Amino acid sequence: MYLLYEESGDIKAATVQSSTGEGDAQSWQATSLSGKKLKLKAKEVWLRFDQPDAQQLMDEANALAAEIDLQLLWDCAPEGEFAFSEIASEYFGGQVSPAQQAALAIALQGAPVFFRRKQRGRFMRAPKEQLDAGLAALERKQREHEQQEKWQAELIAGRFPEELRSQAKALLFHPDKNTLAYKAFLAACNATGESPPQLMMRCGALESPLAYHQGQFLRSNFPNGAGHHADATIADAVYDAAIAMLPTADVNAFSIDDTATTEIDDALSVSVLPEGGYRVGVHIAAPGLVITKEDSLDQVARARMSTVYMPGDKITMLPDAVIERFSLDEGAARPAVSIYVEIDADGNVVDQPAQTRIELVPISANLRLEHIEEHVSRFTDPLFEPGSSAACAFESELFVLWRAAQKLHAQRQAQRAKNGLRVEQLGVVDPNALQRDFQFQITEFDGVERVEIQARSRGSVLDTIVAEWMIYCNSTWGKTLADHGLPALFRTQKGWGPQRTRMQTTPAPHEGLGLEYYAWCTSPLRRYSDLVNQWQLIALARHGVTAKMVAPFQPRDASLMGIAADFEACYQSYAEYQDRLEKYWCLRWLAQEPLPRSVFARHLKEGMSRLEAIPLHLPIPELASHPRMTRAEIAILETDLLQLSASVRVHQIERSAVSAEAVDVTDAADALALEADSAASEGSQPAGDTPSE
Repeated sequence: MYLLYEESGDIKAATVQSSTGEGDAQSWQATSLSGKKLKLKAKEVWLRFDQPDAQQLMDEANALAAEIDLQLLWDCAPEGEFAFSEIASEYFGGQVSPAQQAALAIALQGAPVFFRRKQRGRFMRAPKEQLDAGLAALERKQREHEQQEKWQAELIAGRFPEELRSQAKALLFHPDKNTLAYKAFLAACNATGESPPQLMMRCGALESPLAYHQGQFLRSNFPNGAGHHADATIADAVYDAAIAMLPTADVNAFSIDDTATTEIDDALSVSVLPEGGYRVGVHIAAPGLVITKEDSLDQVARARMSTVYMPGDKITMLPDAVIERFSLDEGAARPAVSIYVEIDADGNVVDQPAQTRIELVPISANLRLEHIEEHVSRFTDPLFEPGSSAACAFESELFVLWRAAQKLHAQRQAQRAKNGLRVEQLGVVDPNALQRDFQFQITEFDGVERVEIQARSRGSVLDTIVAEWMIYCNSTWGKTLADHGLPALFRTQKGWGPQRTRMQTTPAPHEGLGLEYYAWCTSPLRRYSDLVNQWQLIALARHGVTAKMVAPFQPRDASLMGIAADFEACYQSYAEYQDRLEKYWCLRWLAQEPLPRSVFARHLKEGMSRLEAIPLHLPIPELASHPRMTRAEIAILETDLLQLSASVRVHQIERSAVSAEAVDVTDAADALALEADSAASEGSQPAGDTPSE
């Protein structure tokens, strides 16, 4: 004997091996078609039959069930509850076979739109309204299925469906996984074995790997677009009122940047004192005079937190119209927050308080690195006499700043040594050390982009001048804010390990720089932290000891703590994006020459190496067992601009030893032993709009 039963919603048949009991208490030991041993009770069995055998019955029943007209079956069904065997004669007519009954059971069980299941083997037809709605839903699903298959086929064939063009970026960067478009897109990726961006590129919906990396970043950080609203500006009347009462400084200030810089937020001046020595002024652009806490421009700046830098481009924190108002461009007197300090003839800072002023500063020149760097490099010659050649504008002033910068650097290094840190030397320490700083220049010719990557040596004369005076300014203003009990965004560093460098609202030492106080204040056009600190400095300069009562941020201000956390998260995200695009352009640089291409690399640790010529890190497992700074000649076989990777073959490994100093420098830079805001980092990029610590 054979039994028809249900298991997990499916109708199945089994062969009886033995039985016990009678009537409703009867049960059977049976074997399913798959060979599984079963124990079935009478209430679980839908049908008992002797002919044909279980396998033949299921084959016939499945074939018959596929031909059953469900609409006709619904029409034949009675109004009330019925058993599947009762309706079999109505549908098939005459004598009904076990296979036909089983077919009805399969059809009824598999048609929830037409019939509701009440008990085992018993059903009730669905109401007409629900049936019509269910059929409409099935028809819609069928159309959607056909549409999905059509889109999937087009994608596999390398054609991006026109209907989906407007959704391309959303599918790639922020998909709604419940949509037909995404399901078709994902199915096509699975069928071809391609990643989503690879498929997009093959179909022509993604123009380049660069567009993918940029789009991914913009979608996460600028979902409404990276451009500024046209209304984000400053009215002439508001600007004029803010600067109307400001005195004009008696200085000839100048900035030091490269020709690509558009956000000039710092300048320097040197004045000769009648009694001997000099007065040095550090002048910082003052957007904080007009932008106020929680106004519309503040909301723009706070949403962005910083200018985003990348090779060949940037996304500014403030609108261009605001930058044009406050950038320290030559030829006009610009509003600035200035700090003045006196130094003696040897470049030593005179032991007296620095002065902070809010004023209009005449900007006499925007000095460009390309024009003066070669000349000022002669300052390192002990025999150099300023004014002897007059080949450089502001030569005497730059020489005064250079001598004082060396003294400031030496004082910080003495404190670093007390902190147990390695003393950093000005200039190139070791010719074998890996270069740490690079400039990327991207040009386009006949529609083809090319990239040039040039190393920039830390410790050059101009680098040191800008770095040391910006560090001095940030340190002095940080101390001033702390002494007056004004909360600010302080940059601190203590100890070792993760998150040892942080932004906080209370002062603490920055051991890496060798300073007791350090607050970012010198880039208010480019960093929100500096704009916040400038508000506090302006309140202090105007109100003195009562500043705590009127400053935008009061002690223990929770909103300032939130700004510190948001700024760090945002700043880190921007830095990661900059690193990502630098890696992209490094790979592009490699691919500009025919591959394979031979280059030299240095092993750092755990199989990770860095190329000597460019700041590109690549895993080279063959070097994992070799000492740090082992030099190897490798061949770049191919590059993947989407995955930002390259396949490498090692040609030969050099056995020559590298100096300990070179290892130390690389440890600090490439193994991240020190964070980027080391002694030369503040203002370390006078040659362009790049972030500095």
